[in-house]
Amino acid sequence: MRFPIQVFPTVPTFNFIGHRAVGFAITAALLALTGWSLATKGLNFGIDFTGGVVMEVRTKGEADVAKMRQLLDVEGTSNASLQSIDGGREVLIRLKPEGDAKQSAVAQLVRERLDAGYGSTVEYLRVDYVGPQVGGELIRGSIIALAAALGAMMLYLWFRFEWQFGVGGILALLHDTVLAFGFYSLTQLEFNLTSVAALLTIIGYSINDSVVIYDRVRENLRKFKVRPLSEVLNLSINETLARTFLTGGTVLCALIGLIGFGGDVLFGFSAAMAAGVVIGTFSSIYVSATVLIYMDLRREHLSQEVVKA
Repeated sequence: MRFPIQVFPTVPTFNFIGHRAVGFAITAALLALTGWSLATKGLNFGIDFTGGVVMEVRTKGEADVAKMRQLLDVEGTSNASLQSIDGGREVLIRLKPEGDAKQSAVAQLVRERLDAGYGSTVEYLRVDYVGPQVGGELIRGSIIALAAALGAMMLYLWFRFEWQFGVGGILALLHDTVLAFGFYSLTQLEFNLTSVAALLTIIGYSINDSVVIYDRVRENLRKFKVRPLSEVLNLSINETLARTFLTGGTVLCALIGLIGFGGDVLFGFSAAMAAGVVIGTFSSIYVSATVLIYMDLRREHLSQEVVKA
């Protein structure tokens, strides 16, 4: 016997547009909190951007990462990040020099502490130094990647829909990107190249949600030619709400698994993505869709498109 999942047995009738002031207030509060956090805390840049040391070590048996972390959790190497790889025999150590310490001195300090306290032979497979110049180039590359992604999405919305839809989508993209930076700032999770990948993924997820609602809005505007715009927007959001919940729910289930069992390396990416799913769902309703109520959206333009098609 089949038991199909139905989020809503019938199309819900939530008055999203009627309560848009609440949505705008939440958005304003989150943006203000983000601005405060970025101004006071900033971002916790990883060594990809600031420069640092990357070491790969191998032990005879399975590496005791907890013991290594304890040995390095002292002055000079306290900010070391350890990741077990290759079935547990190898460990990737990443750390930023503290104060004015040189990278070579930090690498030597790691060697001395592991050799003296680990209790068995540690083989050093590689030691790489990421200089500030390389970090600066990565920052520029990341900014270009984010700007290119935002620009491509904006152009897509501009040509796919009427300009009013494009403005709403652009506002939602900027909203989600800024709040994603705010999430990293508030939590002080390390911001590295993986974080940039998370931001790009959040942008893609968010715009997909908005496009689904926009398609339904345009369809309903053509169908209900005399209904007030607020009613058409409410209907369109409610008709796509089940799809939004199911899509967001399945993504969150996968991300929860990564947060719980993906380890330290994937934690920042997974946590940011989970926050991005919630932020993107919110913005697709209370930013990209709701702002259409203030746009000069003319139905005759939509009707002309149907005749041409």
